[in-house]
Amino acid sequence: MEDLTTVQRVVVWALPVLFAITVHEVAHGWVARKLGDPTAMMLGRLTLNPVKHIDPIGTVVVPVVLLLLGGFIFGWAKPVPVTWENLKNPRRDMALVAVAGPLANLLMAIGWALIMKLGVTLGSDMHWLAWPLIYMGGAGIAINAILMLLNLLPIPPLDGSRVLMGLLPGPLAWKLGRIEPYGLIIMVLLLVSGVLGTILMPPLRAFEELLFALAGLG
Repeated sequence: MEDLTTVQRVVVWALPVLFAITVHEVAHGWVARKLGDPTAMMLGRLTLNPVKHIDPIGTVVVPVVLLLLGGFIFGWAKPVPVTWENLKNPRRDMALVAVAGPLANLLMAIGWALIMKLGVTLGSDMHWLAWPLIYMGGAGIAINAILMLLNLLPIPPLDGSRVLMGLLPGPLAWKLGRIEPYGLIIMVLLLVSGVLGTILMPPLRAFEELLFALAGLG
């Protein structure tokens, strides 16, 4: 996407980022509702209207700044509230609620790969439509792959930690949960030190290559 202007890059990334973050949160709330907790539904969060989920910093400022800097693009929305006491089996169900977000990103990444494939199929005969689909599909694959893999890290409060706490014995789960107040600091340190990139880039590249192959660009 290096051949795009700044404005074009923002336009290409805007829809995939909004969808990736919004659907991720809705997936948490939807699964929680199915498992007995109506909190997200009662607060109007089971909607694809991005206005309900936008965090001014995480959904707008951070992705735009990272995009302009040409760096590692990610973001976040306002977390969907889950009242764990309402869940039928709290330990198990919190893990299921947590994994719903990354799973939604996986499905969206596949969907964007199919959109990208449509753009490739249209080719030069309809280049005015083909290239936007290809660029936007590539952005959709990238942001969803990043959010999926990032959220699977077992660092509280990321989704991976919720899944792990549902699998660990009670005392170990409790100890892992105690790290949560320091989770953001840990993530920033991993990002600044380059460790986060070292951890995520190999599986990220492998996953993107797989989906690019699905799109006929492998």
